[in-house]
Amino acid sequence: MPWIVGVSGASGTPYAAAVLRGLLEAGEAVDLVVSRASRLTLLDETGISFRDARWRDDLRDWLARGADGKPDTFEVGLDRVRYWSAGDLAAGPSSGSYPAKGMIIVPASTASVAGVALGLSKDLLQRAASVVLKERRPLVVAVREAPLTGQTLRHLVALDDAGAVVVPASPGFYAGATHIQDLVDFVAGRVLDAAGVPHTLYRRWEGELGGGSRDD
Repeated sequence: MPWIVGVSGASGTPYAAAVLRGLLEAGEAVDLVVSRASRLTLLDETGISFRDARWRDDLRDWLARGADGKPDTFEVGLDRVRYWSAGDLAAGPSSGSYPAKGMIIVPASTASVAGVALGLSKDLLQRAASVVLKERRPLVVAVREAPLTGQTLRHLVALDDAGAVVVPASPGFYAGATHIQDLVDFVAGRVLDAAGVPHTLYRRWEGELGGGSRDD
């Protein structure tokens, strides 16, 4: 069964790329939903135009790119990825009878948080998240915004009450980050931790002060 990954229009497309690479490296299948707004963010942050008709080529270019913008940093196979258009409300993930392990929204914009919390289902990303919640499957929401309004905080509490796990896209520094990719991978790793997917994206805390500053 696949993990559904929804990419919303918030800034933070490197987070989504790192989570997708982590899932694929763990041998997981992925059902990908890229919102219309996220295409604008992706174009702005990477220069990549994500097109339905050429999604495989565009996704490969995106996932191969490092957080610093350098192309061909990673090698990624897409054999286990299935793509669904955000406007396709008849897609598999729109139904509770469609088999899925759960869903990850990364990055999650405040608009997508509100839509899922209120059950609006205006596009496939929101609909799939609503289905995951009603079926009591795992939902991980990696919210990326600052500052957060009271309204958004209430929406996040509502998602927590509904069983979702809210993971702020806030990198930690105890893992010994020396590169922007390390900070991105820390957030992606915490997202995968919340989903129960094994990975080696960051150095874990081992109860020893100064561990992050040691040379390997």
